[in-house]
Amino acid sequence: MASGAAPGQGGPAPPLAVQRGIVKMVLSGCAIIVRGQPRGGPPPERQINLSNIRAGSLARRAAAGQPDAKDTPDEPWGFPAREFLRKKLIGKEVCFTVEYKTPQGREYGMVYLGKDTSGENIAESLVAEGLASRREGIRANNPEQSRLAELEEQAKSAKKGMWSEGTGSHTIRDLKYTIENPRHFVDSMHQKPVNAIIEHVRDGSVVRALLLPDYYLVTVMLSGIKCPTFKREADAPEVPEPFAAEAKFFTESRLLQRDVQIVLESCHNQNILGTILHPNGNITELLLKEGFARCVDWSIAVYTRGADKLRAAERFAKERKLRIWRDYVAPTANLDQKDKQFVAKVMQVLNADAIVVKLNSGDHKTIHLSSIRPPRLEGDSTQDKNRKLRPLYDIPYMFEAREFLRKKLIGKKVNVTVDYIRPASSATETVPAFSERTCATVSIGGINIAEALVSKGLATVIRYRQDDDQRSSHYDELLAAEARAIKNGKGLHSKKEVPIHRVADISGDTQKAKQFLPFLQRAGRSEAVVEYVFSGSRLKLFMPKETCLITFLLAGIECPRGARNLPGLVQEGEPFSEEATHFTKELVLQREVGARGAGAGDAGGCRLPSRRAAGRRSGWGLSVAQELPRSYVTECPYCQVWVQAQPGDAAPLLFRGSGTARGCGVRAACEGRTRALRHRRQRHAGGTGMVLCVGSQCVNHGGGVFPPPLNLLCRAFLPVRARGRWESARLPLLLPLYLCGKR
Repeated sequence: MASGAAPGQGGPAPPLAVQRGIVKMVLSGCAIIVRGQPRGGPPPERQINLSNIRAGSLARRAAAGQPDAKDTPDEPWGFPAREFLRKKLIGKEVCFTVEYKTPQGREYGMVYLGKDTSGENIAESLVAEGLASRREGIRANNPEQSRLAELEEQAKSAKKGMWSEGTGSHTIRDLKYTIENPRHFVDSMHQKPVNAIIEHVRDGSVVRALLLPDYYLVTVMLSGIKCPTFKREADAPEVPEPFAAEAKFFTESRLLQRDVQIVLESCHNQNILGTILHPNGNITELLLKEGFARCVDWSIAVYTRGADKLRAAERFAKERKLRIWRDYVAPTANLDQKDKQFVAKVMQVLNADAIVVKLNSGDHKTIHLSSIRPPRLEGDSTQDKNRKLRPLYDIPYMFEAREFLRKKLIGKKVNVTVDYIRPASSATETVPAFSERTCATVSIGGINIAEALVSKGLATVIRYRQDDDQRSSHYDELLAAEARAIKNGKGLHSKKEVPIHRVADISGDTQKAKQFLPFLQRAGRSEAVVEYVFSGSRLKLFMPKETCLITFLLAGIECPRGARNLPGLVQEGEPFSEEATHFTKELVLQREVGARGAGAGDAGGCRLPSRRAAGRRSGWGLSVAQELPRSYVTECPYCQVWVQAQPGDAAPLLFRGSGTARGCGVRAACEGRTRALRHRRQRHAGGTGMVLCVGSQCVNHGGGVFPPPLNLLCRAFLPVRARGRWESARLPLLLPLYLCGKR
């Protein structure tokens, strides 16, 4: 039995000093722990035992190092007495007097609820409810002891508590200290809230809880977070990590011996993960928001209350540099707001995790998708050692990943949110050197592209060290998407045979190009994807149907050559070569196009047919009208094609073999004068400064719509043959390369 002691014998004692504190914990029906007010850290504590009474002891587990020791059960009415005090005192302010102190330092006294001794006497309340009795051998020789004797007699008469009939065996708990199969136990709860009492706080994020009504005593780790801990080595005292004591006190002052509900969410290495729900809030989010904890990736995936809330709470503490984040520096701290979030147009997909975008300023920027890793070769490669590795086609699922991004993004505007800047790294024996990388979350139409890639099994999520904050702002969604892909066996996680892409590269090989040309000519118009742009008129195309790569030259024109690296020297590019290449890239790079082959060039490429030859076959030809007398700007009101020219420029016209052309109405503005032209036939010889629109919706061909042309706006670098001589054209030149059904 836990009992109190009598005050020492002797003469009249001086008035006892009244002290105050807050009840932190109830140890039993006659012992409590009182703490002071926190001042710059956890406050001091002291144990106060109620004098002159005794109550039943609580159960105690056998010591781990003593194999012969046995667990001690509850004494009758011991737990109800503890519960009576717990519900009455926990977290409340009390005042107390110390009547006696043993040589071992144990203090005995009287405890009153409230700020002074006029409040409820706790010992008297226990005796009155029949939950405690007077200590044997105590005589009623003072008013306090006489009052206790009177209350005890009243409880006996009323048969309250321990004075009721029976042995009180129904008040003894059947405590269960261990669970044979924790995972099965957690699954049986079906993530439903379970009533519990927090019996002990080991650190800010680990507690010992008593599950009701079956009295399971389990250790619960808070899902998704980790607080600083107390490290202990053999034969050495505990060493707290920074803010470990503060985090523990934060949790104790809010949860210790409180009635809570616990959602058991998962089991990891025999450790139960869960979320503790209290009427005043979620302790997990509070710890993060106050800077006492950090999110952990391995357990945040099982958190059922929304991982985004935890990340937001952690971000709140980081921004204010609270406690464990006092030295935190944001990955994008040196970026302006306009550089952190912006809208850009996707120009190229480099691989499964990198794209090139065009900013509003016209500059191009390479963006890497945050926290994902593209497909890669695992283990020993089965590639032929004599054949050069082509990552796009030889790495499993790399082509599928690139095609997914290409079809989703090329030519589209996307929202870019920069998550971090990965600094440049030098090369090592196993890792190549990397330049500085801008890693961001890219979304289009509210869809996170990285998450979509991962969910299809076309990329994996990078795992980080716990203290590495350079990661995606949607990292938890990426982990969840990867878990779904693994569960469904998608892409890289599939157990099926990996797809094989046998692509023949005949670019640069004259012999192979001549062998392939007849197939291309018989096929007529073939579907293709522009894989690379060498110059304004020289492209590399991927033919999906024929599964080959060819070099393609635009017939009838030749753009300036760019700079080339030759053995021992660097050949400078011709004027306007960079502008021509850049212009063609923006129009066709990685887009689906249609092409017709005409012949094999000396460099092993295929040329497009001349426009005049194509005109003879289809009834259409390309000619150049006489020089325009005035500068003008025209707009087709139907397809909104704008044409600009200056005096002396050559103007291309599309006309029928009979010498007439059919077009739609054009509004021409000539030196401030506006003139509307109706739909009508216009003789080519009568060119008087008018330009007929050649937009995809305006030219009829064989009763149908002429394939949408690729109108290259030639800025003084595309030569045009006119009246027997080559001239510089600043008007759209219609080339026989068409976007596949798209403007």
